[in-house]
Amino acid sequence: MRIMAFDYGTKRIGIAVTDPLQIIATGLDTVHPKDIVEYLKKYFITNPVERFIVGEPKQMDNTASQSAPHVRGFVTILKKNFPDIPIEMLDERFTSKMASAVIAQSGMGKMDRRNKELVDTISATIILQSYMDRRF
Repeated sequence: MRIMAFDYGTKRIGIAVTDPLQIIATGLDTVHPKDIVEYLKKYFITNPVERFIVGEPKQMDNTASQSAPHVRGFVTILKKNFPDIPIEMLDERFTSKMASAVIAQSGMGKMDRRNKELVDTISATIILQSYMDRRF
């Protein structure tokens, strides 16, 4: 079964998943928050997921950021719609900056580097990879 990670934003949710053997984290998609439940239900038809990892927004002093209430609301929606899938929170500080750096180093053009959806998907992938690195 796969593990799925989310980089939640009020405009877009970046999604990443592992392969079935949970070896590789890969960016999956970005979805508007209003469409996330339907998207996940369709995805789960062919791809079982055993755990959700949600990026937890924090300030530099380790306190909750301004977007934390939105993320908590998203977690509530996940729990309500998918009660059998456990959810873990993971500090997401710097993931967007790291994602932008990855894109810049990849040699992509300026327009690709400004693609917010790509940044969100890569951020979710970084969150998932961080979770996987901590496990082993």
